Amino acid sequence: MAESTSIDPVADLPSGEPIPSSSTGISSVPKPQPLPLRALLSATPSNLDAFLARLNKCLSTPSGIDTVLLLVCYSSKFAAHILSHLSRSILQRSAREWLALLASLSAKTGSTVIATAEIPSTAKTAAAAGALSLAKKLNNLSSLTSEARTISRLWALLGMYFWGRGLVAKILARSSPSEKSSEEKKESKLDLLISATQLSLCIALQGLENGAFLSSKGVMSWTPATQGWAYKWSVRCWAMYIGVELGKLAAERFGPSAGVTTLTTKEEKQAWRNKFARNLAWAPLTVHWSVDGGLAGVNEGVVGLLGSIPGLIQMRELWASTAPSSS
Repeated sequence: MAESTSIDPVADLPSGEPIPSSSTGISSVPKPQPLPLRALLSATPSNLDAFLARLNKCLSTPSGIDTVLLLVCYSSKFAAHILSHLSRSILQRSAREWLALLASLSAKTGSTVIATAEIPSTAKTAAAAGALSLAKKLNNLSSLTSEARTISRLWALLGMYFWGRGLVAKILARSSPSEKSSEEKKESKLDLLISATQLSLCIALQGLENGAFLSSKGVMSWTPATQGWAYKWSVRCWAMYIGVELGKLAAERFGPSAGVTTLTTKEEKQAWRNKFARNLAWAPLTVHWSVDGGLAGVNEGVVGLLGSIPGLIQMRELWASTAPSSS
């Protein structure tokens, strides 16, 4: 989960109610009346207050803050890439038009009249330059939120300590006499082995990232070469964690035998789909960041797009969890 200068990894909007249909025919449908401006303006502050109150609730926990920063980080990176690509294309085309105009003028010696239609549009050029400036600001925002997420993860090892304590407690409980069948014990042993593997990978990746990041800020004394090595192996540990997680999710979905699902409720299936989609989106990025030079064809736009998928999914879940109760 390292976030160096070239690495930017890790962590429901409610739908409206359906419009009720009329059972008395079209003729009985009242003609819509325009909403008075005064009523619209008076309703705006309350709607804004409700939105800000819910957003504040989203930002009231460390995980909520990280989710918002995750979405901002990768969506701004993706938007910056699109704006930069489009604006550079416009500027290059405009430059070719100006060169063509100059060439035609040099060929028409003695001609002093230039048709207005022949002059390339300066409005498009100005708009493209503005888009390039905005793209630069969005890239800066992405880098800033990425670093903020890295700083917030410096304390992640503390949570892993309690994760480890809970895992040890489960191992001790399993070794005690119980009424469980041998099959249940076998499954429990496999679950504990998977959890222990993932915990070890998380400790390694977080420790390496912390050391590299603190050294890059002069807090620790790792050399730049060591920092690069640590960042690379941090992401490789993350890639292995993703691989284990995807395998575990596949087992949860299909159960002990192929085609037999262990998920029964609609909520369980949706939660599985969300978790699987998040990890599937991270998978190619962890591989891309794990190899020297990255994967061919994976540019900043692809990174922003894939990274936005977990951000959107997590933001939908976070927003849904902060919905006011109906009671």
